[in-house]
Amino acid sequence: MLRFFSALLSMNLFAGAAMAAESADWIVHGKYVITMDATHRLIPDGAVAVRGSRIVGVGTQAEIRTRFTSPEIIDRSDSLVLPGLIDTHTHAPMSLFRGIADDKHLQDWLENYIFPAESKNVDPDFVRWGTRLACLEMVRAGITTYNDMYYFEMEQAETTKEAGVRGVLGQTVIGFPAPDFKSWQATIAGTDKYIQRFAKDDLIVPAVAPHAVYTTPDEALIAAHQLSVKYNVPLTIHVAETEKERVDLLTKRHLTPVQLLAKLGVLDGRVIAAHSVWLDDHDLTIYKEHGTGVAHCPSSNMKLASGVAPVAEMLRLGIHVGFGTDGFAGSNDTADILQEMDIGAKLQKVIRRDPTVLPAEQAVEMATLGGARVLGLDQEIGSLEEGKRADLITISVAGANAVPMYNVYSQIAYATKAGNVTDVFINGRPIVRDRHPLTLNPAEIYDHAEKYKAKILASISNNSTPKR
Repeated sequence: MLRFFSALLSMNLFAGAAMAAESADWIVHGKYVITMDATHRLIPDGAVAVRGSRIVGVGTQAEIRTRFTSPEIIDRSDSLVLPGLIDTHTHAPMSLFRGIADDKHLQDWLENYIFPAESKNVDPDFVRWGTRLACLEMVRAGITTYNDMYYFEMEQAETTKEAGVRGVLGQTVIGFPAPDFKSWQATIAGTDKYIQRFAKDDLIVPAVAPHAVYTTPDEALIAAHQLSVKYNVPLTIHVAETEKERVDLLTKRHLTPVQLLAKLGVLDGRVIAAHSVWLDDHDLTIYKEHGTGVAHCPSSNMKLASGVAPVAEMLRLGIHVGFGTDGFAGSNDTADILQEMDIGAKLQKVIRRDPTVLPAEQAVEMATLGGARVLGLDQEIGSLEEGKRADLITISVAGANAVPMYNVYSQIAYATKAGNVTDVFINGRPIVRDRHPLTLNPAEIYDHAEKYKAKILASISNNSTPKR
């Protein structure tokens, strides 16, 4: 009789435990879960549970399977599960200009190739298809959030949301007629409406994007900043990208680009400063005091021979730094943050002649939680923690470039390629599954890209026609 009651009690306890199990929409299991939380917790045989748009559980597979039931279980025992990668600076629609003008100085590239090509080709439809092409490349490379600066931002935001990708998308403010607005005053008015349209969106963070101090008059910089403060949205801007930019401003106004922005009050608030290559100690102090985030674009800075940003010094001072790709036309040719991790870490080592500078684990943080901090989104994304948005990816470590694996951070930063990305979730929604995109049609996108190539080639002058 005693045995009968003991067995009955055990059965009731088991049934109670089963009934207490929480439901989840997805459980993703991997060889390791790389959380990138405050302690950089690394979980062998780990799993992540997702419900709706949020992460509801992170732990060992045994713990998650005990706590949750789910109709959808992705078993990636040969893969790493980590936060989605964050691109802190790019120009997505320019994917349709990829390769149009390589091996040029920045000013030559902008003034003689890109600006003329944009004036003849960029319209809402161009932006939609360029954004689709860029988003397709991004999600296949594990990028779940990107920070952008371009024209017709309303259309870009709608297209990005349609693709299920998270975007911090800045409407460009510039001091001459642009494809979408013919004056900076009109741009500010249009940006106000754009910000209101996406103010409470769960994927799109609207932003204002004055291009740079050398293309945007002081009045426009101030107006852009006022709009950013009014709505508490990010302001993103190119800063001190080239030595020429710095020298010209010092000659004309006896201020560095950073000092001018500080003097105008533009650095007060949520600011993302792209490039930031040519900085002195005073500039770095200004960034630190203002909490300015930096988008570091190593491939772009190399290709345009702009220089090497003082990232090690920024990180030492506690300045938030993330990786950026900086577009597809001349300054970079790929949307690949894994590549930026590799190049970015090695550049800092060689410029400092110190192999210990910017180690692999720190590079991975810059591509995830560090990038989220730059964008002001670290409470929502950048790490795998309960309550955060379910932006996560799986990376296969079954291939020749991943065997054997001694250190997961070294594997990610130095050996992993975009082609190793297997699955992508953004806001709890599967965007890539088994390397197949679910929200974008590659064949349709490629077809439109080829049509745009013919149109673009026909529109540009003979002296700017790229070799084919």
